[in-house]
Amino acid sequence: MLINTRAWVEKQLAAGERVEGVVRLRGGWSSEMRRLDVRGPGGRRSLALRSFVKPFFVRHAGGLLGREAAVLSLLRDTDVPAARLVAVDATARHCDHPSLLMSLLPGTVRVDDEGAGERAGLLARQLVAVHRVKVTERTRPRTYQAWTAPERVRPPDDTRRPELWRRAVDVIRREPPDHRGCFLHRDFHPGNVLFTDGDDGGGAGAGTGPRISGVVDWVETSWGPADLDVAHCATALALLHGAAEGMAFADRYAAAGGRTAEDPGAHLYWRLLDALGYAPDAEKLAGPWRELGRTDLTPRVLAGRLEEYVEALLERYG
Repeated sequence: MLINTRAWVEKQLAAGERVEGVVRLRGGWSSEMRRLDVRGPGGRRSLALRSFVKPFFVRHAGGLLGREAAVLSLLRDTDVPAARLVAVDATARHCDHPSLLMSLLPGTVRVDDEGAGERAGLLARQLVAVHRVKVTERTRPRTYQAWTAPERVRPPDDTRRPELWRRAVDVIRREPPDHRGCFLHRDFHPGNVLFTDGDDGGGAGAGTGPRISGVVDWVETSWGPADLDVAHCATALALLHGAAEGMAFADRYAAAGGRTAEDPGAHLYWRLLDALGYAPDAEKLAGPWRELGRTDLTPRVLAGRLEEYVEALLERYG
């Protein structure tokens, strides 16, 4: 942690507290995450520090971190397990980089294949709870932004099925379908959800199985169709665990009480709008996943899974 950032952090602490340890956390893509171990008269506690260092995110940090700070404040009085905001310096007036300081949530990111189905069921139930967050006209987040467009989609270089990709791109070559808006995380996927086991002391409820102890990374929070959050998580599951797991997620979401578009064509639009944003090989997601142990997720594997998933979507909803 650089000098200016440390000085800013220490000004946010209680009297007599000091930072006695800094540990970099793995798995981030847009930002650097650190655990700050703090000691003071009241004992020890830990905080989390998010800092934007990549030029693109530094340029947009004012909006991104400002939005996350507002969302964390909104979620404080809900049952969504989000961090508590401590302080934010979204434009690096005091820190070396744009930064947000918050409470440290328990648990870890889990992206291994073992237990993936059970965790996906928990993800679906948690996403339903996120979509039920109530907002006012003042606290309603911005309207969602699409992350790809037909002219920006590039199929995998070695695909043997160019007609499949042309068909998929044609689905999103239209105006967005009419939809009912709700509160969206907008980047909800296994890499942004923390899990504990039943005997770890995190989460709520009884039992020894995995439980969600935190949902993180609220910089993209938006207002839009529930289908878009479902689509984003489903794409990630398809890339992590195979097309079948991605296809099952919308069914898990519906079983948990969530509602997606009744028109299959509309639902297909949102699913492909997300999936095609990762063509040709989803390398964007692979880096953090490999840091977490998924070294099997090579560009070739991810490109193959993405193509299988796109095909399955067209078969079911097309």
